[in-house]
Amino acid sequence: MTTSKKPSVLKSLKLMTENAFRARDIGLRAQKKILSRMATKTIAKTFIDGTTAALLDNIYRLAKLHTGNKKEAERLVKNIIKIVIKIGILHRNNQFNNDELKVVEKFRNKFQNTQMAVISFHEVEFSFDLPYLQKSLDESHAALKTIVERHLTEKSLGRIDEVFAFFNDPKLLETCFRIDSPYREVVTAIVKDLNSAMDSGDI
Repeated sequence: MTTSKKPSVLKSLKLMTENAFRARDIGLRAQKKILSRMATKTIAKTFIDGTTAALLDNIYRLAKLHTGNKKEAERLVKNIIKIVIKIGILHRNNQFNNDELKVVEKFRNKFQNTQMAVISFHEVEFSFDLPYLQKSLDESHAALKTIVERHLTEKSLGRIDEVFAFFNDPKLLETCFRIDSPYREVVTAIVKDLNSAMDSGDI
């Protein structure tokens, strides 16, 4: 009788383990889906600190100025929020493996270098280097895709592509860093937000 029960106990344990993994996966998917649908600047403030929220507001202003289209500007900011929230959920639930965590460090360093370049190009006249900034953005983009491609849907990966495509637009970049730029006021505000976020360690 004892031997006949062992397989059944082992089978039950296996089913419990499988169910636990399924429940965790379903929970993660639900979190990502629900928060994605609720992705607005108001909801984002629950997950994103005040400095970053201010940065999003100024990115919206820049996108609206550049595109002349309120809906496109809103879509850009919503895409950023959805990406940030989903990556935050993955991180909090320890979903990244060792290889992905190594790329996280690479992305963080590359992204910080990109931010510092943006700040420098704005603050130091005639220092703007389009090829350098585009290469830096391309490398940040590639690193981020490597980190999340195992976890996110094609739709979410497409959102990442859209966000980087907007910021890597040569016309946008060249206009932003002109001495007589029509975007100078909002770019100054963005640079101020970036400096604050870097000082506080929020970005």
